[in-house]
Amino acid sequence: MPDLVARDASEEASALSHPAVEPDASAAYGDGPDRIVDFYAPRGGQDGAPLVVVLHGGAWRAPYDRWHVTPFAAFLAGRGLAVANVEYRRGRDDGAGAEPVAGRWPDTFDDVAAAMDALPDLARQALPQADPRRIVVTGHSAGGHLALWAAARHVLPTGSPWRLAAPPPLRGVVALAPIADFATAVDLGVCGGAVPQLLGGEGGYEKRAPHADPAVLVPTGIATVVVQGRTDIVVPQDVADAYVDAAAKAGETVGLTLLDEVGHFPLIDPTADACAVVAEEIAQLAW
Repeated sequence: MPDLVARDASEEASALSHPAVEPDASAAYGDGPDRIVDFYAPRGGQDGAPLVVVLHGGAWRAPYDRWHVTPFAAFLAGRGLAVANVEYRRGRDDGAGAEPVAGRWPDTFDDVAAAMDALPDLARQALPQADPRRIVVTGHSAGGHLALWAAARHVLPTGSPWRLAAPPPLRGVVALAPIADFATAVDLGVCGGAVPQLLGGEGGYEKRAPHADPAVLVPTGIATVVVQGRTDIVVPQDVADAYVDAAAKAGETVGLTLLDEVGHFPLIDPTADACAVVAEEIAQLAW
Protein backbone atom coordinates (compact mmCIF):
# COMPACT_ATOMS: atom_id res chain seq x y z
CA MET A 1 0.00 0.00 0.00
CA PRO A 2 2.76 2.56 0.74
CA ASP A 3 4.00 2.12 -2.85
CA LEU A 4 0.49 2.74 -4.16
CA VAL A 5 0.14 5.84 -2.01
CA ALA A 6 3.41 7.25 -3.32
CA ARG A 7 2.46 6.44 -6.90
CA ASP A 8 -0.96 8.00 -6.48
CA ALA A 9 0.65 11.19 -5.20
CA SER A 10 3.02 11.22 -8.17
CA GLU A 11 0.19 10.64 -10.64
CA GLU A 12 -1.88 13.38 -9.08
CA ALA A 13 1.03 15.81 -9.19
CA SER A 14 1.56 15.06 -12.87
CA ALA A 15 -2.11 15.45 -13.79
CA LEU A 16 -2.36 18.77 -11.95
CA SER A 17 0.97 20.15 -13.15
CA HIS A 18 -0.26 21.32 -16.55
CA PRO A 19 -1.13 25.00 -17.00
CA ALA A 20 -4.82 25.77 -17.29
CA VAL A 21 -5.99 26.23 -20.87
CA GLU A 22 -8.23 29.18 -21.63
CA PRO A 23 -11.41 28.31 -23.55
CA ASP A 24 -12.30 29.54 -27.02
CA ALA A 25 -15.72 30.69 -25.78
CA SER A 26 -17.84 30.62 -22.63
CA ALA A 27 -21.56 30.82 -21.97
CA ALA A 28 -23.74 30.96 -18.87
CA TYR A 29 -26.58 28.51 -18.36
CA GLY A 30 -27.92 30.31 -15.29
CA ASP A 31 -27.15 32.94 -12.72
CA GLY A 32 -24.02 32.90 -10.58
CA PRO A 33 -20.32 32.29 -11.24
CA ASP A 34 -20.55 28.51 -11.14
CA ARG A 35 -23.24 28.12 -13.78
CA ILE A 36 -21.00 28.42 -16.81
CA VAL A 37 -19.74 26.29 -19.69
CA ASP A 38 -16.38 26.75 -21.38
CA PHE A 39 -16.10 25.64 -24.99
CA TYR A 40 -13.02 24.34 -26.81
CA ALA A 41 -13.12 24.27 -30.60
CA PRO A 42 -11.91 21.18 -32.45
CA ARG A 43 -8.37 21.75 -33.63
CA GLY A 44 -8.10 21.58 -37.38
CA GLY A 45 -11.11 23.81 -37.99
CA GLN A 46 -13.46 21.09 -39.18
CA ASP A 47 -17.20 21.61 -38.87
CA GLY A 48 -19.69 19.07 -37.56
CA ALA A 49 -17.43 17.73 -34.81
CA PRO A 50 -19.10 15.66 -32.07
CA LEU A 51 -19.58 17.51 -28.80
CA VAL A 52 -17.96 16.02 -25.70
CA VAL A 53 -19.39 17.27 -22.41
CA VAL A 54 -16.82 17.16 -19.60
CA LEU A 55 -17.93 17.07 -15.96
CA HIS A 56 -14.97 17.53 -13.65
CA GLY A 57 -14.29 15.64 -10.45
CA GLY A 58 -13.06 16.68 -7.04
CA ALA A 59 -15.49 14.88 -4.71
CA TRP A 60 -18.14 17.54 -5.38
CA ARG A 61 -16.12 19.85 -3.10
CA ALA A 62 -15.77 23.61 -3.57
CA PRO A 63 -11.98 23.91 -3.98
CA TYR A 64 -11.99 21.63 -7.02
CA ASP A 65 -13.34 23.46 -10.04
CA ARG A 66 -13.32 22.97 -13.80
CA TRP A 67 -9.88 24.50 -14.35
CA HIS A 68 -7.98 21.37 -13.40
CA VAL A 69 -9.49 19.48 -16.35
CA THR A 70 -8.88 22.21 -18.95
CA PRO A 71 -5.71 20.45 -20.18
CA PHE A 72 -7.82 17.31 -20.64
CA ALA A 73 -10.47 19.32 -22.50
CA ALA A 74 -7.81 20.83 -24.75
CA PHE A 75 -6.36 17.35 -25.33
CA LEU A 76 -9.74 16.14 -26.61
CA ALA A 77 -10.09 19.25 -28.79
CA GLY A 78 -6.68 18.46 -30.23
CA ARG A 79 -8.13 15.16 -31.41
CA GLY A 80 -10.80 16.90 -33.43
CA LEU A 81 -13.61 16.89 -30.89
CA ALA A 82 -15.64 19.90 -29.77
CA VAL A 83 -15.63 20.13 -25.99
CA ALA A 84 -17.93 21.71 -23.40
CA ASN A 85 -16.36 21.92 -19.93
CA VAL A 86 -19.17 22.39 -17.41
CA GLU A 87 -18.94 24.10 -14.06
CA TYR A 88 -21.54 23.45 -11.37
CA ARG A 89 -22.17 24.37 -7.76
CA ARG A 90 -20.29 22.25 -5.28
CA GLY A 91 -20.02 21.96 -1.51
CA ARG A 92 -18.82 24.69 0.79
CA ASP A 93 -15.40 25.30 2.28
CA ASP A 94 -15.61 26.09 6.00
CA GLY A 95 -11.93 27.05 6.18
CA ALA A 96 -9.82 26.92 9.35
CA GLY A 97 -8.34 23.57 8.30
CA ALA A 98 -11.68 21.79 8.05
CA GLU A 99 -12.18 19.44 5.10
CA PRO A 100 -14.57 21.02 2.59
CA VAL A 101 -18.08 19.60 2.51
CA ALA A 102 -18.93 17.50 -0.54
CA GLY A 103 -21.75 18.64 -2.79
CA ARG A 104 -24.79 20.78 -2.29
CA TRP A 105 -28.28 19.31 -2.37
CA PRO A 106 -30.14 19.96 -4.60
CA ASP A 107 -28.00 22.62 -6.31
CA THR A 108 -25.37 20.29 -7.73
CA PHE A 109 -28.05 18.26 -9.49
CA ASP A 110 -30.05 21.33 -10.49
CA ASP A 111 -26.98 22.65 -12.24
CA VAL A 112 -26.01 19.50 -14.12
CA ALA A 113 -29.58 19.06 -15.33
CA ALA A 114 -29.83 22.70 -16.39
CA ALA A 115 -26.47 22.62 -18.14
CA MET A 116 -27.31 19.46 -20.08
CA ASP A 117 -30.68 20.89 -21.14
CA ALA A 118 -29.12 24.17 -22.27
CA LEU A 119 -26.04 22.78 -23.99
CA PRO A 120 -27.39 22.13 -27.51
CA ASP A 121 -28.51 25.73 -27.92
CA LEU A 122 -25.45 27.14 -26.17
CA ALA A 123 -23.16 25.12 -28.43
CA ARG A 124 -24.92 26.30 -31.57
CA GLN A 125 -24.33 29.89 -30.51
CA ALA A 126 -20.87 29.66 -28.96
CA LEU A 127 -19.24 26.88 -30.95
CA PRO A 128 -20.69 26.56 -34.46
CA GLN A 129 -18.11 23.89 -35.35
CA ALA A 130 -19.86 21.47 -32.96
CA ASP A 131 -22.63 19.09 -33.90
CA PRO A 132 -24.98 19.06 -30.87
CA ARG A 133 -26.81 16.09 -32.36
CA ARG A 134 -23.78 13.96 -31.48
CA ILE A 135 -23.07 14.34 -27.77
CA VAL A 136 -20.95 12.12 -25.57
CA VAL A 137 -20.76 12.85 -21.84
CA THR A 138 -17.61 12.09 -19.91
CA GLY A 139 -16.60 12.80 -16.34
CA HIS A 140 -13.88 11.89 -13.88
CA SER A 141 -14.45 10.57 -10.35
CA ALA A 142 -17.33 12.64 -8.90
CA GLY A 143 -17.79 13.99 -12.41
CA GLY A 144 -18.08 10.40 -13.63
CA HIS A 145 -20.96 9.99 -11.22
CA LEU A 146 -22.60 13.12 -12.63
CA ALA A 147 -22.07 11.90 -16.21
CA LEU A 148 -23.82 8.61 -15.45
CA TRP A 149 -26.60 10.47 -13.63
CA ALA A 150 -27.09 12.89 -16.54
CA ALA A 151 -27.71 9.92 -18.83
CA ALA A 152 -30.22 8.36 -16.42
CA ARG A 153 -32.64 11.24 -15.85
CA HIS A 154 -35.42 9.47 -17.74
CA VAL A 155 -35.37 6.65 -15.17
CA LEU A 156 -35.38 8.88 -12.11
CA PRO A 157 -38.27 8.25 -9.69
CA THR A 158 -41.59 9.71 -10.69
CA GLY A 159 -41.93 13.21 -9.31
CA SER A 160 -38.23 13.98 -9.45
CA PRO A 161 -37.71 17.58 -10.64
CA TRP A 162 -34.90 16.38 -12.92
CA ARG A 163 -36.78 13.53 -14.57
CA LEU A 164 -37.02 13.56 -18.37
CA ALA A 165 -39.96 12.11 -20.24
CA ALA A 166 -37.64 10.41 -22.74
CA PRO A 167 -33.99 9.38 -22.81
CA PRO A 168 -31.61 12.29 -23.34
CA PRO A 169 -30.26 12.47 -26.90
CA LEU A 170 -26.77 11.18 -26.19
CA ARG A 171 -24.40 9.03 -28.21
CA GLY A 172 -23.12 7.62 -24.97
CA VAL A 173 -21.27 8.05 -21.69
CA VAL A 174 -17.63 7.41 -20.85
CA ALA A 175 -17.27 7.47 -17.07
CA LEU A 176 -13.71 7.69 -15.74
CA ALA A 177 -13.15 6.05 -12.34
CA PRO A 178 -16.68 7.13 -11.42
CA ILE A 179 -18.26 7.11 -7.98
CA ALA A 180 -20.88 4.93 -9.59
CA ASP A 181 -22.24 2.70 -6.83
CA PHE A 182 -23.08 4.61 -3.68
CA ALA A 183 -23.44 1.64 -1.35
CA THR A 184 -19.97 0.38 -2.22
CA ALA A 185 -18.49 3.88 -2.05
CA VAL A 186 -19.97 4.39 1.41
CA ASP A 187 -18.66 1.02 2.62
CA LEU A 188 -15.17 1.93 1.41
CA GLY A 189 -15.29 5.50 2.72
CA VAL A 190 -14.50 6.88 -0.73
CA CYS A 191 -13.21 10.47 -0.67
CA GLY A 192 -13.61 10.82 3.07
CA GLY A 193 -17.31 10.06 3.19
CA ALA A 194 -18.20 12.36 0.32
CA VAL A 195 -21.32 10.45 -0.75
CA PRO A 196 -23.37 11.00 2.45
CA GLN A 197 -22.29 14.65 2.42
CA LEU A 198 -23.44 15.02 -1.18
CA LEU A 199 -26.86 13.73 -0.23
CA GLY A 200 -27.32 16.14 2.64
CA GLY A 201 -25.73 14.53 5.65
CA GLU A 202 -27.64 12.68 8.36
CA GLY A 203 -30.85 11.12 7.08
CA GLY A 204 -30.25 12.27 3.54
CA TYR A 205 -28.72 9.10 2.18
CA GLU A 206 -31.73 6.79 2.47
CA LYS A 207 -34.15 9.43 1.20
CA ARG A 208 -32.10 10.81 -1.67
CA ALA A 209 -29.97 7.95 -2.95
CA PRO A 210 -32.79 6.67 -5.23
CA HIS A 211 -32.64 10.06 -6.97
CA ALA A 212 -28.85 10.16 -7.30
CA ASP A 213 -27.21 6.73 -7.25
CA PRO A 214 -26.30 5.52 -10.78
CA ALA A 215 -26.33 1.90 -9.61
CA VAL A 216 -30.08 2.05 -9.00
CA LEU A 217 -30.80 4.13 -12.11
CA VAL A 218 -30.35 1.27 -14.55
CA PRO A 219 -31.01 0.25 -17.24
CA THR A 220 -30.72 3.51 -19.18
CA GLY A 221 -30.59 2.18 -22.73
CA ILE A 222 -27.68 4.54 -23.45
CA ALA A 223 -24.28 3.18 -24.46
CA THR A 224 -22.05 3.36 -21.40
CA VAL A 225 -18.38 2.63 -20.86
CA VAL A 226 -16.46 2.81 -17.59
CA VAL A 227 -12.69 3.30 -17.74
CA GLN A 228 -10.96 2.30 -14.52
CA GLY A 229 -7.38 1.96 -13.32
CA ARG A 230 -6.74 -1.29 -11.53
CA THR A 231 -4.48 0.38 -8.95
CA ASP A 232 -6.79 3.31 -8.18
CA ILE A 233 -6.83 3.89 -4.42
CA VAL A 234 -9.04 7.01 -4.58
CA VAL A 235 -12.08 5.37 -6.17
CA PRO A 236 -11.17 1.66 -6.14
CA GLN A 237 -12.13 -0.78 -8.85
CA ASP A 238 -14.69 -2.35 -6.50
CA VAL A 239 -16.94 0.67 -7.08
CA ALA A 240 -16.87 0.25 -10.86
CA ASP A 241 -17.38 -3.50 -10.57
CA ALA A 242 -20.44 -3.00 -8.37
CA TYR A 243 -21.98 -0.58 -10.88
CA VAL A 244 -21.33 -2.89 -13.83
CA ASP A 245 -22.84 -5.80 -11.87
CA ALA A 246 -25.91 -3.74 -10.97
CA ALA A 247 -26.42 -2.84 -14.62
CA ALA A 248 -26.05 -6.49 -15.66
CA LYS A 249 -28.67 -7.55 -13.11
CA ALA A 250 -30.99 -4.94 -14.63
CA GLY A 251 -30.41 -6.41 -18.08
CA GLU A 252 -27.92 -3.88 -19.40
CA THR A 253 -24.34 -4.39 -20.55
CA VAL A 254 -21.90 -1.69 -19.50
CA GLY A 255 -18.45 -1.73 -21.03
CA LEU A 256 -15.60 -1.88 -18.53
CA THR A 257 -12.09 -0.99 -19.67
CA LEU A 258 -9.56 -1.86 -16.97
CA LEU A 259 -6.06 -0.40 -17.22
CA ASP A 260 -3.17 -2.19 -15.55
CA GLU A 261 -0.73 -0.22 -13.41
CA VAL A 262 -2.95 2.87 -13.63
CA GLY A 263 -4.36 4.81 -10.71
CA HIS A 264 -6.93 7.58 -10.45
CA PHE A 265 -5.39 10.59 -12.14
CA PRO A 266 -3.72 9.36 -15.36
CA LEU A 267 -7.17 9.13 -16.94
CA ILE A 268 -7.24 12.94 -17.24
CA ASP A 269 -3.49 13.53 -17.65
CA PRO A 270 -2.71 14.39 -21.30
CA THR A 271 0.84 13.08 -20.90
CA ALA A 272 -0.31 9.63 -19.73
CA ASP A 273 -1.02 6.69 -22.02
CA ALA A 274 -4.26 6.12 -20.12
CA CYS A 275 -5.59 9.45 -21.35
CA ALA A 276 -5.13 8.34 -24.96
CA VAL A 277 -7.21 5.25 -24.15
CA VAL A 278 -9.92 7.51 -22.74
CA ALA A 279 -9.90 9.66 -25.89
CA GLU A 280 -10.27 6.57 -28.05
CA GLU A 281 -13.23 5.31 -26.02
CA ILE A 282 -14.90 8.71 -26.42
CA ALA A 283 -14.17 8.84 -30.15
CA GLN A 284 -15.64 5.39 -30.72
CA LEU A 285 -18.98 6.56 -29.33
CA ALA A 286 -18.83 10.08 -30.78
CA TRP A 287 -18.11 9.30 -34.40
